[in-house]
Amino acid sequence: MLPSRAYARNWSRFSRANFSSAVHPVPSSHLTSVSENDVAHFAKFLAPASIISTLSSKPSSAEELDPFNNDWMGRFHGRSTTVLKPKSTSEVSQILKWCNQKRIGVVPQGGNTGLVGGSVPVNDEVVLSLSNLNKVRSFDPVSGILVADAGCILQSLTDYVAPHNHIMPIDLGAKGSCQIGGNVATNAGGLRLLRYGSLHGTVLGLEVVLPDGTILDQLTTLRKDNTGYDLKQLFIGAEGTLGVITGVSILTPPAPQASNNVILALPSFDNVLPLYQTVKRQLSEILSAFEFIDRTAYDLAVKHGQGRALADEETDGAECFVLVETSGGRREHDEEKLNDLLELLLSAEKPLVNTGVLSQSPAQFSSLWALREGVTEAVSKEGKAYKYDISVPLSLFKEVVDNTREHLRSKGLLHDKAVKYVLGYGHVGDGNLHLNIVADAYLPEIESALEPYIYEVVASHRGSISAEHGIGVMKTHALPYSKSAINIELMKKIKHVFDPNGIMNPGKVLG
Repeated sequence: MLPSRAYARNWSRFSRANFSSAVHPVPSSHLTSVSENDVAHFAKFLAPASIISTLSSKPSSAEELDPFNNDWMGRFHGRSTTVLKPKSTSEVSQILKWCNQKRIGVVPQGGNTGLVGGSVPVNDEVVLSLSNLNKVRSFDPVSGILVADAGCILQSLTDYVAPHNHIMPIDLGAKGSCQIGGNVATNAGGLRLLRYGSLHGTVLGLEVVLPDGTILDQLTTLRKDNTGYDLKQLFIGAEGTLGVITGVSILTPPAPQASNNVILALPSFDNVLPLYQTVKRQLSEILSAFEFIDRTAYDLAVKHGQGRALADEETDGAECFVLVETSGGRREHDEEKLNDLLELLLSAEKPLVNTGVLSQSPAQFSSLWALREGVTEAVSKEGKAYKYDISVPLSLFKEVVDNTREHLRSKGLLHDKAVKYVLGYGHVGDGNLHLNIVADAYLPEIESALEPYIYEVVASHRGSISAEHGIGVMKTHALPYSKSAINIELMKKIKHVFDPNGIMNPGKVLG
């Protein structure tokens, strides 16, 4: 058996970066700005605490609006004068009905933890914060079906279903801040997709307020409903461009009775795919996660206090690392399968791994996951990050990272005052690579070197420019690298059917 170690988990919420760079706003000539009269109208049905505005009778300061106008990375910035925080679906309906009549742009915002600027205004649209819609409506412990307001924080829902021996089918590093409505609107993937699938499968129903204020109630708790078009699927991943999700019905799986994880040090990336095949074959139904971390990502996570899974001497000669998680129904059975796997790996004539650490307690289990989940925070502490969330064949993960690094070197941009690190990590189980370029500052020459280079690489392998983060404002120009002209034209027609006045999250997804 591999040695166990006790490591204290060092986790903190995302820290907000300095707002030091700008993304060019997208002109919205068909939309009008919020006026004092509009704010006065909202005040007729919203509580005073539900309005944050520089235009109200008791004006808020610009600083109060900063958290809503800026993303946590400090890359995307808006100029909204008004944030509305409704407490009910009815209030959301009244807001949208008025904004649609007045042609005022609306940006739905959950926890604002996204990575592509999807929840930040591009100009001075109204920000519609769902944070006050935070009640659990119902939970059936027999079926495991949870119905909750869209503003419920993912971690809060996880804590709510835990005493009933269930878990949420989605798990993200930002679970302490992100909201379930935002998760659904962006079709967030995360760390459990390998085991439980995407939200397109686990979301059973939605309550959505359409741009004209109509409330579309599809909040079913049925697992089977084969009666025509499944309209809810249009809103999953639409990023708030078709309407505002206010309620979610979601299937929560039974909590595993036994969970284990192990982090493995690999001498070469070439061993990742054979290791994945071996792990799938040996662990079969109890495999729940298989995460890849390259050496640079691992070192940054350790440097910035996200945990230390292996001693320094054990990481010597390691080119990358893999975190494997198992979740099953009987601890003895699962541990036997895991130990058989480890024995097979370490006794092989040509071992696929150098060494590793197997968790032996809940604290160690959390510590190993903290290392993987903490890469994002470590990157944000190191500098300004250009984040590319792409799908490419598994065999190309390292090649894409290495070629991107060499491409930047050829442009004279690989140095301390420009690009400091190029790293990769991600979900091997679903072919999702997180390619991060860490820079000293956001610079036009860096962006020009990265785009369209990265998108061209993705397109050459028939991959996706966005595996799970969405399009937002960051990737609207790059959509043709993943979608054909026919696809995009149909998407535009769908957008026009639901939102003919173009008020919903303008400048996002389709531009």
